[in-house]
Parts: sequence; C-alpha cells; structure tokens
Amino acid sequence: MSVESDVIVMKLSEMNREKLQQFKTECETAYKAFLDEKLSLDMSRGKPAPKQLDLSMGMMDCLKAEDFRAENGLDCRNYGVLDGLPEVKHFFEPMLGVSSDELIVFGNSSLNAMYWAMSVAMTNGVLGGTPWRKLDKVKFLCPVPGYDRHFAVSEFFGMELINIPMNSDGPDMDLIEKLVAEDDSIKGIWCVPMYSNPGGVVYSDEVVKRFAALKPKASDFRIFWDNAYCVHHLTDNPPVQVNLLEEAKKVGNENICYMFASTSKITFPGCGVAIMAGSKENINDLKKSLAFATIGYDKLNQLRHLRFFDGKFENMLEHMKKHKDLIAPKFNIVINTLRDELSDLEIADWSEPVGGYFVSFNQKGCAKRIVQLCKEAGVVLTGAGASFPYGIDPEDENIRISPTFPTEEELQKAMDVFVCSAKLAAAEKLLAE
Repeated sequence: MSVESDVIVMKLSEMNREKLQQFKTECETAYKAFLDEKLSLDMSRGKPAPKQLDLSMGMMDCLKAEDFRAENGLDCRNYGVLDGLPEVKHFFEPMLGVSSDELIVFGNSSLNAMYWAMSVAMTNGVLGGTPWRKLDKVKFLCPVPGYDRHFAVSEFFGMELINIPMNSDGPDMDLIEKLVAEDDSIKGIWCVPMYSNPGGVVYSDEVVKRFAALKPKASDFRIFWDNAYCVHHLTDNPPVQVNLLEEAKKVGNENICYMFASTSKITFPGCGVAIMAGSKENINDLKKSLAFATIGYDKLNQLRHLRFFDGKFENMLEHMKKHKDLIAPKFNIVINTLRDELSDLEIADWSEPVGGYFVSFNQKGCAKRIVQLCKEAGVVLTGAGASFPYGIDPEDENIRISPTFPTEEELQKAMDVFVCSAKLAAAEKLLAE
C-alpha cells in the first residue's frame, strides 16, 4: 500500500516541518489499515519455500530397496566410512574446487561442521598448536553486516568478536591484514565469499587472493570460508570467483583456510549433505578428532543425493536453475518495492544481489523501530542488530530481508508493510530531531 501524497517525491530531509508532519500523518493512516488486516507473515529466516522443496521430492524414492550399496560394495545401511563415500566425495569436488582427499562429507548441516571444527580448535588446538581454551584471550574477526549464527558460535566459545567493515568487493582487507599481523590472539575470520549473508557481496578476485596470502602472527589462524551460496545464482550469467585454496597453494599458505558448503538450500534443509574442505594436512588432522565424534554420517542420504543427481555435478547446477526461476521473482518484488516507494525519499539504501538468499537494507537510526512496527502489523523480520556481533548494530541501521519463504502475494503484502514502516520511522526520527 503506497502512501499517496504530493510531498512523496521530495527528499524527506528537505521537507519543512509542516510537510513532514503531513507525510507522517499519511503514513500513520496507511499503517493503521495494515493493523486492521491482522496479518501473520514470517520473514525471519532464509528458508526455502515449499515449492522449492517440492523440486527434490524425487529423492524420496530414488533409492530402491536393493540399491543400498556403494560402488565398492559397502552396505550403506551399516556402520563405516568416517569421512564420506568415495563417489560422493568425488561428486562434491567441483562445489568447492578441491580433490577428494581434501574433503570430508558430514551430515545435513555445514554450521554443525563449522561448530565442530572450532570446538576441536578449542579443545585440542590446530595442527598441534595450543588449544584455544588454554589461551588468555581468543579473538575472531567478523565482517559486518554478517551471519548471526556464525557470530553466535564464536560468542558461545567465549571469544572476543571484532567488527570488520564490508565493502562492495568484500571485507576491508587493509584492516584485516593489519590486525592479524599484529595480534596473535586473533585466531580466525568468518567469511561468506559468494553472495554474502546478508549483503549479497561477491568477494573480488583481488580480495580472495589477499586472503590466500595473509600472514597472520598466529600460526593457527584459520579463515572459516562458508561458501553456502556458491551455486545459488539469480542470474543466467553468474560471477566466477577464484578458488581460495588454489590461490593459497600458490603462495605456500594452503593451511590458512577451512572451506564449507552444503545442499541445505539445494535439496532438503532437514536432510541435506554438508561438506568441509581444506589442505590435506588440515583435513587429515581433523579426521583424527572426527573418529571420536562419530562412527560415520548418513551414507544412505549420501547415496540418495548421488542417485538423484545421477552422480553429475552439472545436474545439480541445472537443478539450481529451477530454484532461480522460483525465487528470482521474489527478489524482484523486494527490490522493485523498495525502489518505487523509497528511492525518491532518500532515506535508505539496500543491496540488489545477483545471488544468495537475502537483501540487506540500511536506514540509519531506524532499524529497531522498523522491525517493531512490522511486528506489530503482523510481519516478523530478523531482529534488528542480528547481523552484528552481540546483536549490537552501532548505527541501528541494518535489517536482513528474507524473500524466499513467503508466496509472492504474501511477500508483496509484507513489503508494503515494510516500506510503510520505513517511511513512518524516518518521519518520526526527523520530527524528533
């Protein structure tokens, strides 16, 4: 629902007090109409919609009763195979651009693999180093805005989290290089290099190469390279990014990173397959600890994925085009509504990603108020501040918009509420100044 007014085409900051009050009154009237609708819409997490999940229903019966053996004859119903079936590891090689001996296949959650890798560092150290729990202080770098669950893992382990500003081509590498070179208590950094969460930033090749060549003071520093959206494109001509591990090998720095991905938003989040990759030395060291954590992950589910995609990674890429066809129109609804309703007012800015799962919205000093207004009108968003460590957004400006789960009709209604709330919050703030 647009706020119709002869003052809407002006920058809000240029309105005199009378026009600003008129604008606020019109926003309040529109907002009251939304309250009367008693909506109930949830956009709090980036979940695949039911129609996306339907794309993978063939997985439910692609494994026949007699089809439970791996290529080497292993009975996948039983114990065994700690780090993933060989043919499944081979299938996933192109996803992270690694070889099978640089890869571990986990259960359904890459976040669980990240948590586990950090837990091992805390209890046993990295490649024979001092366990992090025995150190006086452990710090972790966090590009912001970023993924709240990443930050929560580090916070759970008692680490000090340091904000790193995000630029249009990736995190501030000048600052990162300076900090890690000076402080050996900095043990790592979280990264979502392809379509970052929530900003949709694609790290440039230069940024990736600078990460690969990092010279941290701490020898046990690790880049947690969460490539969650590496095949989640919204365009037919997606960007191509250089491979971090390959670049690190070129400069003799191959132990610098742990890489992660999963099929959580490709097949079924509840029963996908997660993978972790790194140098052979890193992977072999971690597998020593893995032997105490599990007897082996779900090999039948690994087989299901292999059979569903007929063992060909290119079939997975074709599958992702079907996802694109379902969610690209939803991103268009979000971006077009923001453009149509807010551009002339110049009160906010937002990302317009070509992949991933989120749109990042910024309106300085208004994020908490917008989220509150939306909630009261029946639209639940990710909490303001969630994209920063400790839930503290210093400018109170960032909101993560998750377009994928609602229907297009529901999403348009939610965005109508959102832009109305953004306008009302901006007017309130200006009138209070």
